[in-house]
Amino acid sequence: MKGIAAGIGVVVLSPLLLAGTAMMMATSSEASTTASFSGCLTGIDTGEVTKEVTKLLDGASGKDVHIQGLDLPAEQIPNAQTIVATGISLDVPKKGQIIAIATAMQESRLRNLNSGDRDSLGLFQQRPSQGWGTAQQIRDPVYASERFYKALLKVDGWQQMKVTQAAQAVQKSSYPDAYAQWEDLATALQKAIAATFPNADKDETAKDSAKDKDAESSSGGCTPDKDGTSFGRIPEGSVPKGYKIPKDADPKARKAIEWAMHQLGTLYQWGGSCTDSHGPDPMGRCDCSSLMQQAYAHADVKLTRTTYTQVNEGKAVSAKSLKPGDLIFSRGTAARPEHVGLYMGEGLVIEAPRTSKPVRITPIKDWAILAVRRVL
Repeated sequence: MKGIAAGIGVVVLSPLLLAGTAMMMATSSEASTTASFSGCLTGIDTGEVTKEVTKLLDGASGKDVHIQGLDLPAEQIPNAQTIVATGISLDVPKKGQIIAIATAMQESRLRNLNSGDRDSLGLFQQRPSQGWGTAQQIRDPVYASERFYKALLKVDGWQQMKVTQAAQAVQKSSYPDAYAQWEDLATALQKAIAATFPNADKDETAKDSAKDKDAESSSGGCTPDKDGTSFGRIPEGSVPKGYKIPKDADPKARKAIEWAMHQLGTLYQWGGSCTDSHGPDPMGRCDCSSLMQQAYAHADVKLTRTTYTQVNEGKAVSAKSLKPGDLIFSRGTAARPEHVGLYMGEGLVIEAPRTSKPVRITPIKDWAILAVRRVL
C-alpha cells in the first residue's frame, strides 16, 4: 500500500483519455437542489461528523447515524469514502477531494444514480454521450471518481479557485453557484473519512526504527537467481502457464498464495479491505497491503494493515534467499517502502499494483527490491 497517502508508490494514472477538460454535464437533481438553494449549509460540527462517519464505517446501522445534509448516510458515506480513497491514491490534494465530494453532493446527493438528465449517470452525473465513458464504467464509483479528478487536474489554477468555481470548471452546470452550499459538509466529510485511512497524512515525517534499519541492511538491492523471465509475457490477471506453487513451500505460505491468486483480475482500490474483492463495493477490493493481510489471515497468520508496518513483520532476509510467502517491498525507501507484494516462488510476485490496475502476477525482474520480510 502506498506510503500513504497510499498514493501508493509511483502513482500512474490509468490510460483513459479525457475527451476534454470540462465536459458538459447535467443532472436531474440540479433543479430541485438549486430551487432550495439559499446559501451554504452552515453550522457543520466537524467533530460530530467524524464521530458519526466512524460509527457507520465501524458497522452501525444507517438509522443510527445522523449528519446534517445526509438523508441516506448508509449509502452516501461509503460513496464519499470511495471518492476520498481514489483521490488519495491519485495524489490529489485535500482541496481536490473536497471539491469532488461537494460536486457529488450537488449532482447526485452522493448516490450512484441509474439515471439523470438526458444520459447522465452515477455519482457525478457523467454522460456517456460526452465522452466520460460507457454507462457501465460511469456507474463504477472508482472509475467515475478517477475521471472527475483527471478532469479537475487539467483545469488551470484550480487550486486557487473557490470550491464552486473549480467544480463548475469541470461540470459546466446550468447552476454554477449551487456547489457552494455543500462546501462545509464536504470539508467535514473529507476530514472525517481521511482520518479512517491508515497513514493518510503523507507529509508526516517518517521515524526510522531499528527494525527499519535491519530491513534495509538485509537486502542491498539484490535480486534472486530466478527472475520470472522464463514465463514470458504474463497477461494481467492471469496465472502464467506452467506455474505451480513449489512443493517445498511452507503450508501456510501455500494457503496465502492460493488465496491471493483467487483475487487475480480484481481492480485495485486504495484503502480497500480486500474482504470482498469480487463484490460490488469498491472498498471491499484490495490494495497492496490489504492483499497481504487477508492472504495470510486465511492461513491463520495475523499481519498489520499497512506497508509501513508490514516491513517490520517477521524477520529480515536477503533477496538472494527468497522463499514462497516472503513479503517483498519496493518504491520509496527500505525504511519506509510504499509497495508490497507476495513472493510465489519461481521468480514471480503477486501484487495489487495501483489504481486502475488489477491484482496480477509479475516477474521479480520488474521489482527494485528494498526489503524482504519472512513472516513464517
